[in-house]
Amino acid sequence: MGIVNATLAPAQHIVNQWEVWLPPILLAIAIVLIGWIVAKIMRFMTVKALRTVNFHILTERAGLDGFLRQGGTQTDTVGVLASLVSGLVILVALVLALNTVGLTYATGIATRVALFMPRLIVAVVLLTFGLYFSRFVASTVSLYCAGLGLADAGLLGRFAQSGVIVFLILLVLDELHVGQGIIRDTFLIVLGGVMLGLALAFGLGGQKWAAGILERQWPRDASSSPRKTRS
Repeated sequence: MGIVNATLAPAQHIVNQWEVWLPPILLAIAIVLIGWIVAKIMRFMTVKALRTVNFHILTERAGLDGFLRQGGTQTDTVGVLASLVSGLVILVALVLALNTVGLTYATGIATRVALFMPRLIVAVVLLTFGLYFSRFVASTVSLYCAGLGLADAGLLGRFAQSGVIVFLILLVLDELHVGQGIIRDTFLIVLGGVMLGLALAFGLGGQKWAAGILERQWPRDASSSPRKTRS
């Protein structure tokens, strides 16, 4: 009898362990399945909501959809945002499932990724509105300069658009918390160098052009004409 008990002891120990581990594992699987279903629903609702407010028209005019098509992506920016939202839901479900089975280290990694996803969604939205605004600024500056009769109206519009895009990149990097110190300082140094180079080029090569504009706006004859004295 003792030999039988000794032989069945490991099997009994395994059964006892499974009685402890099986409920959390089944609960974790159920959480993941529910999260997957909710993620599908959230993806559909996100696409529906964004297309209802014509967000896809904004992304098309901003140039993001064309950029994705050039990269060989089959979806547009709305689809990317919907995928990010559904991925966030799945990650939250995965964090809950891993926490249920007691995998602390894996839970920490999944939590960090899940916390990064909302910042990524906000960054995509900022990029969309920022690129659309940069095109609007370029068009406005070009039309205004063309109305003034400047020959380089298109070039000035592109310069204004580039300035908005540089500022936008800084905002996106700050939102993503990517290289907050080094990348931002590098951008500012490069931007300062470009502006200094443009100022020197304008000062050395555009003296006559600037003098002509100033002369048309504030003629020296009008300011230097002698005042009539009363008789």
